[in-house]
Amino acid sequence: MGRAPHRPSLCVNYAQHPEGRERSGSVADFVGRRRELKELREDIARTGLDTLSGRKAKAPRARVLLVAGRPGSGRTALAEAFVREVADEYPDGLVRVRLSAPGGEPLETERAVRTLLEGLGERTPPGACEDDLSAALRETLRNRRAILLLDDAADPHQVDALLPDTPECLVVVTAEGPLTGIPDVRPCTLGGLDTASAVGLLARIIGDTRITVDPRAAEDLAEECGGLPAVLALAGGWLAAHPKAAVADLAKQLHEMPPGTSGPLGRAFRLVYESLPQPAQRTVRLLPLAPAGILDSHTASALAGCSVAAAQSTLEDFARLGLVRHDRDGLFLLPGCLVPLLRSLLEAKERPAEVQLARARMLERTVRLLTSCRAMADLAGLTEEEAAEAREGLDGLPRALRFPDRRAAATWLDTRLPALTASATLAVADGGLDTLARRLVSALVRALAAHRGTEAAAPELYGLHRLVLGVAERRHLHREQAAALLNLADLDAATGRTPEALERYRAALSAGKAAKDPYATGRAMESVGGAYQELADWPRASDWFGRALAHALARGERADEARLYGRLGNVHTYAGRYGEALRSWRAAAAGYRRLADVPGQAKALSEMARVQEYAGRPEESLHTCREAIELARRAGDLRLQAALQVRLADTLDRLGDPAAARLHRSAADRLLGDDPAACEIRSSSD
Repeated sequence: MGRAPHRPSLCVNYAQHPEGRERSGSVADFVGRRRELKELREDIARTGLDTLSGRKAKAPRARVLLVAGRPGSGRTALAEAFVREVADEYPDGLVRVRLSAPGGEPLETERAVRTLLEGLGERTPPGACEDDLSAALRETLRNRRAILLLDDAADPHQVDALLPDTPECLVVVTAEGPLTGIPDVRPCTLGGLDTASAVGLLARIIGDTRITVDPRAAEDLAEECGGLPAVLALAGGWLAAHPKAAVADLAKQLHEMPPGTSGPLGRAFRLVYESLPQPAQRTVRLLPLAPAGILDSHTASALAGCSVAAAQSTLEDFARLGLVRHDRDGLFLLPGCLVPLLRSLLEAKERPAEVQLARARMLERTVRLLTSCRAMADLAGLTEEEAAEAREGLDGLPRALRFPDRRAAATWLDTRLPALTASATLAVADGGLDTLARRLVSALVRALAAHRGTEAAAPELYGLHRLVLGVAERRHLHREQAAALLNLADLDAATGRTPEALERYRAALSAGKAAKDPYATGRAMESVGGAYQELADWPRASDWFGRALAHALARGERADEARLYGRLGNVHTYAGRYGEALRSWRAAAAGYRRLADVPGQAKALSEMARVQEYAGRPEESLHTCREAIELARRAGDLRLQAALQVRLADTLDRLGDPAAARLHRSAADRLLGDDPAACEIRSSSD
């Protein structure tokens, strides 16, 4: 099959002219605002209102600086420039979080706090409530001198939950208006750039030539743009794409546009949009579908239905036009000020069925990329033969969907994670693509677990399992509901929230029974028993382990039988019911013997010997211990052999045979060698 022909970029080409070859991303360069920067710096040391009035503040808090301005005014650029200026005064670093999506949807406080804690290098427990996370953030910042940049705050409640209780920290907030409710905040309100700075920004985008030829026209254009950086970026992008156009012509076109076109921003956007060819216009209309306003070549390719190379070229063109902004690692960001305009176009020009199809293409592409990403992690643990077979499966994917190595796959996962989690959330909320949403969440869970491990990825996994649970409950999918509840309960149990875990395990049991899923039912019964064991409720623990055992016996699940006999043996031991404990461990050892599981049998006999010692039957314990040592030797488990040798030595000491005890301790030392776990093993029987 021949290679498909290369599709050209969907956007207009830039002429190879000095004014059209400005470096990518130059529109993001900061100009002007010297007065505002000075005002912000002076505001750090400004005396607070409480001090001026003679009142003592309730508690010391970080100084909060607010940069307020309408979308497109450059408030984020000013905040970024300011924190760069003062960064040396805050040696413990800068952490940032965007508190609203490009469309204006506020970020959950829980997610915002987690983002800041992770930026500070702190791990966050999965499933922790908002209050606990906020307390953890304040504790982390208690003895630090750091800057928090809270971009695009929707309301004061978002900000208040993130404020450190220390005056040594600085909080810089950007928002559209004042933050009523946060005390002692004096906003630095932005309008447009002054004329000289606005003309300077235009010159950075298109070069000096056309500005020098007609400086008056440049000033007129800056006035038509209202001095707003986002509008100047669009106007400059259009001029850069049309190197023969005069600045005066553009100023005239903007001036003559109908006045009801959403102000300077709407007029400039309309001018740029209408200058694009039809395919590029359609791509622009679909940009608001990108999760969290984050774009890359794969997202644009799936939305537009074009090749990855063509999509990358189109995004580069859009960046030069001011429609998107360059970010790191091949990502582009959709300016929030353009989202309302783009959504209006999407609703007016695109049929709902076409929009849903574009969403489905994007989700399907994401699932395939996550599958490829996970496969690269799985290759690391395979033999050469298994790896070769796995690579054959990857070869079936298009080249653009394959990663060169595990590191590249892990980097892609890390840099795209905000977009991936947003994509999963939006897919679940949509409700019309539940099958794809479940596949996406499942693929993301597996990729995170493969690359980071379940423990490290637990905070992200917790949120994803909650999404699956939401879909399962909405669609009455009892099997998926049981699986999500079990996963969430496991994460609760791992972080010490045993009562919450117990409640979810019981709910999972009900869902498993409704689904007639024997695996989920048995797993839930055993987990309920484990939760009661963790709560030291031995009667209930043994009751539930007994139910799970009866369930396994009825299904002939021999491995489950042996394990559950062992769990019953543990509970009976803790409860001091040594006779029942011995019967359970004996049954467990017999079960492992039937399975030909030598390590399992050795460990079961080891536990039997321990219980016999507790029950005051040292001779029987010696005999069982020796049998267990032989099995551990056959299994090649040196640590178990050593632990059993130490147990034998302790028993012999109690029986009055110190010489034999010394021999067994020497044997344990020889088995352990330089193993750092030696001390732990030697003291385990104390």
